Amino acid sequence: MSVTAARQELAGITANFRQYLMGWGETQRDDGGFDRYRSGLATPQFNGVLRIRSLDALGRAVATARTELAGVPWWWWAGPDSPEGTPDALTRHGAVPLGTLPLMVRPLDRAPDPREPPSGLRVEAVATPDGLAGLVATYRTSMGIAPELQTGLVRFEADRADNADVVRLAAVLDGEVVGTTVVITAHDVAGIFLVHVAEPHRRRGIGAALTTSALRVAHDRGTHRAALLASPAGEPLYRRFGFTTVSGYRLFSLPA
Repeated sequence: MSVTAARQELAGITANFRQYLMGWGETQRDDGGFDRYRSGLATPQFNGVLRIRSLDALGRAVATARTELAGVPWWWWAGPDSPEGTPDALTRHGAVPLGTLPLMVRPLDRAPDPREPPSGLRVEAVATPDGLAGLVATYRTSMGIAPELQTGLVRFEADRADNADVVRLAAVLDGEVVGTTVVITAHDVAGIFLVHVAEPHRRRGIGAALTTSALRVAHDRGTHRAALLASPAGEPLYRRFGFTTVSGYRLFSLPA
């Protein structure tokens, strides 16, 4: 792949990720300087800053973010759409590095190989309020998010402005949602998010079944690549599916 093609691929991927994360914002701002979103939920995954366009404005952006996001936990995402040097500049402004998430990509020139799911498991699209509540309860518990945020998370899922781009998948076993994933198809990319398996059901092939179904959705919707951010536990699984690491996002917190 040429340098230009690689840059275009990353541009589509980061636009997809921005759309997904900005969709959590009860307050969203893209004022030409930097992109941030605030759901108001007391968990950092759903409040944050996604990019700044110029390091010249970083000091002002940090001050603005601290004001606008006061009262909720939040993260600053420094990824391939951030100017070179952003992590070091954030550190100079008091940011605390939290870790790096590898950005992994798989071309969708072919459908995923069919895999036999675990006995009794079915993966289905969530299309009802009860199904959405079950999906949220499963990933919320897996992520360690407090039960009192359940109602807010369900509301944000149901009210996203881009729900036409979103497919939510639940892995169901014996009538119980035991795994989740969310696929957003936008900017010629299928972004795969919220891949979670309930703790008692891990290491039984449910994550692989969810990944297969997510890739099938991505292929059927005509996107040309799938992308995700991998956890340490999930990275080996995604490599088996043909994902490769192309970049990464560094996460920071900014104490008041």
